[in-house]
Amino acid sequence: MIDDAAKEYLHSDLREAREVMLWKLDGLGEYDVRRPLTSTGTNLLGLVKHLSVWESRYFGEVFDRPFPEPLPRWDDLGERGTDLWVTEHETRAEIIDRYRRVGRHADATISSLSLDSPGHVPWWPRPRVKLFNILVHMLTETSRHAGHADILREQLDGSTGTAARSAAPGQDAAHWEAHRARIERAAEAAVAAPAQHGDGPAPGPARTAP
Repeated sequence: MIDDAAKEYLHSDLREAREVMLWKLDGLGEYDVRRPLTSTGTNLLGLVKHLSVWESRYFGEVFDRPFPEPLPRWDDLGERGTDLWVTEHETRAEIIDRYRRVGRHADATISSLSLDSPGHVPWWPRPRVKLFNILVHMLTETSRHAGHADILREQLDGSTGTAARSAAPGQDAAHWEAHRARIERAAEAAVAAPAQHGDGPAPGPARTAP
């Protein structure tokens, strides 16, 4: 019984995390869902593409239940990294629809197997796994990227939250500027008074006279 409850708990959280990833795209134009928003090129639609590729592998070939659509091979060095961004020839609808198809395929694998069902991950140092390991891994991976997406979306339009029903109430720019300034003052004060922390002088940002 505990195995069934644990599987449903993990599976439910994974389904919710997938929806968060897609919700982060809502209301944005084509450029904003695709454009790089960090120095390493992280972008919203690319995160969804990345998760669709890897979830299809982990709940597909790992358990000898391959996803029935072509994917770049995990060991193809020429394709490495292309799952993290979207070309001009790939449409937003294609990426989202594939993520949903991958989710349905993964759900079927999870529903059909027990938590101790064996699998094989050839790209892991210890390739012998169970469904439990993969469920935890993909939940962790999806939640991690949902956190990335939350920050990227906040950079674009200030929107935060994990779903439409729990989105943070909107605040004007003046509110957030004052909030940020308060945090900045606290950080500067901590650097200016290192003795309070029981340590020696702490490194901090160089300050210029106002």
